[in-house]
Amino acid sequence: MTESPATTITAASPADLPDLMRLIRALAVYEKLEHLVVADEAALNAALFGAGANCEALIARTAPVPHGGAETGGPSGEAVGFALYFHNFSTFLGRKGLYLEDLFVVPERRGAGLGRALLQRLAAIAVERGCGRFEWTVLDWNTPAIGFYEAMGAQVLPDWRIVRVTGESLQRMAAG
Repeated sequence: MTESPATTITAASPADLPDLMRLIRALAVYEKLEHLVVADEAALNAALFGAGANCEALIARTAPVPHGGAETGGPSGEAVGFALYFHNFSTFLGRKGLYLEDLFVVPERRGAGLGRALLQRLAAIAVERGCGRFEWTVLDWNTPAIGFYEAMGAQVLPDWRIVRVTGESLQRMAAG
């Protein structure tokens, strides 16, 4: 568990699914890709916690705030960020790596060190698990994120492009 005076970062649990979906939708809106979100809590639950789960998530929450004797923001605080990740493999290194699929911090909490804390926790997980790499992608127009990642020591690889096949194209490719 990673903590700051105002936030806590923990491994996501099934109880976090509604908040994770809310944050995933907020990320999609930020990236102007909300039309691509078809995931729901059931799919996320299966991927994160079901038999053969193939990914993991961290969730960042604010500390509950006492208000007139009652706490607000839920029993464990408001969800303000997340990171979803999984293992990949490098044939060149002959070792697994850690791949960050998505990292998101709600706009009103940016600049307070939460993104840095999430990345540092993921880097620590990669080291603990003997990973040879920790990598992710970033949209080319997201210059604030690119600058942030570079300031943390990440290298944006200029010569690599993502290749993707989905939907009907994936079906056609599979059929030959």
